[in-house]
Amino acid sequence: MSNSLLLQKYNTPVPRYTSYPTVPYWDEQPILEKQWIQHIRTAFSQDRGISLYIHLPYCEKLCTYCGCNKRITKNHAVEEPYVASILKEWALYLKNLPGKPLIKELHLGGGTPTFFHPDQLDALIRGIFEHADIASEVDFGFEAHPFSTTREHLVTLYNLGFRRISVGVQDFAPEILEIINRQQTELEVQQVTEWAREIGYTSVNYDLIFGLPLQTPEHIRTTMHKLETLRPDRIAFYSYAHVPWIKPSQRAYSEADLPLGEAKRALYELGRDLLEEMGYLEIGMDHFALPGDELSKSMRRGTLHRNFMGYTPHYTRLSIALGASSISDSWDGFMQNEKLIEDYQKAIDAGRFPISKGHLLSEEDQIIRTHILNIMCRYETDWSNPALQSESFEDIPARLEELKIDGLIEVNGQHLRVTDLGKPFLRNICLAFDARYWQKQPGGKLFSQAI
Repeated sequence: MSNSLLLQKYNTPVPRYTSYPTVPYWDEQPILEKQWIQHIRTAFSQDRGISLYIHLPYCEKLCTYCGCNKRITKNHAVEEPYVASILKEWALYLKNLPGKPLIKELHLGGGTPTFFHPDQLDALIRGIFEHADIASEVDFGFEAHPFSTTREHLVTLYNLGFRRISVGVQDFAPEILEIINRQQTELEVQQVTEWAREIGYTSVNYDLIFGLPLQTPEHIRTTMHKLETLRPDRIAFYSYAHVPWIKPSQRAYSEADLPLGEAKRALYELGRDLLEEMGYLEIGMDHFALPGDELSKSMRRGTLHRNFMGYTPHYTRLSIALGASSISDSWDGFMQNEKLIEDYQKAIDAGRFPISKGHLLSEEDQIIRTHILNIMCRYETDWSNPALQSESFEDIPARLEELKIDGLIEVNGQHLRVTDLGKPFLRNICLAFDARYWQKQPGGKLFSQAI
C-alpha cells in the first residue's frame, strides 16, 4: 500500500499513550486518599529512588496552539504563594513515605517555569532538597521560554544540579509565531542556547511542532537549516494536536489555515529525513537525539522509558508530581491533582492530597502497560510468557492482522517488531493492545488525529 493510502487509513483519533490506561478510561470514582498513600508507600518500599515533576502553570501570554494546563497572568505576586503550596504538598509526601526519598530525576514543566523569578525557583528547589537525598547520577531538566529566560535563570538552576534545558522553539518563522501568538525571536533562541552551553549544560533540547497554521515544507527546511548551526542535542518534533473543542484558544485560526492529512505527514517526513541527514537518531515517537546524548544511549541500552514527562533515560517505580493538574504514578496507580489552581491550593491548605481523579491498575492493566511501553520505547514486544498475557489477548491477533498485511509490523509467533514503515504509526499499533478502548470505544471527540 502506498504511503498516501496508509496515511488516509490510519489517520484516526488515537491516544498518545503517555499512560495506560489513558486518562479517559480511568475509574469513574476518584481514588481515596488512604488508597493513594498505601500505593505510594508500597512503591517506595520497593525502591526509594523517585522521579519528581513540578508543574509551574503560569504564563504571561497565551500561545493559541497550546494544549497544556496553564494560567495567563502578568501578576508575579502569584509566585511566592504557589511555591509555598508546592512545598506544602511535598511535605505531605514526606510525612507519608516510610523513609527519605532519593531523587533521581527532576523536571520543571509548565506553563512557563521561567515565568518564576530565579530567587523563587531557588527557594523551591532548595526546599525540595532539604529533606531528600540526591542520587549520584541524576537527570534534572526544565522547560524554558526563550522570551523570558535570563542568564540568571540558567545559572541559578545549574548551581542546583540542572544540566538539561528544553527550549520551546516550535518554529522560527515570524508569520507562524504571530498567528500562534508566541512572542520570541530567533536571536533569543540562539542566546539561550549559547548561555546554556557556556554555563555548562550538557543537553539542550528544542521542542518543534509540525502541522502548525500556515506551515509549509519551506518552513520545515528553514528550521532544519538553522539547526545545523545551533545543533541542539535533542529534538522533540511533535504533531500539532488540533482540539478546539478542548482548547478554545485554537479557534484563533481555522482548519483552512492548517496543513492536514497527507500534507501534514509530509512535513514530518521531510523534517525527519533532514534530521537524520544531520546525524540525529529517531527515538521512539516524535523524538530525535544525537548519538552521544543520554536519550540515544538509553535507547541502545534498552533502558529507555516513557512516563507523563515524556521519554526519559531513567525508570523509577514511583513518580511524584507536584502542582495543579500534575499526575503522579506509583506504577500500579495514577493520581491527578486538582486542575484549578484555587482548588489545588485549598486542598493543600487543608492538609490533604489535592486528588481530582485517579486509577488503580488491574493486573491486566499492568500487563498491557508493559507491552505498550515496549512498543513505544523499543519498537518490539513479546507475550510468549503466560505472565505477560491476559484474557484480552485472544482478540489481539485479529487486530494486528491488518497492521501486518500493511507492512507496519512483523509478527513471529508471539513476538511483535515494528518495521521502519510502521514507526510513524506507533499509536495505531499500541491501540491493538488497548483492551479498555475496545471494550468501550469513545462516542465523542477524545483524542487528536494520529497523523
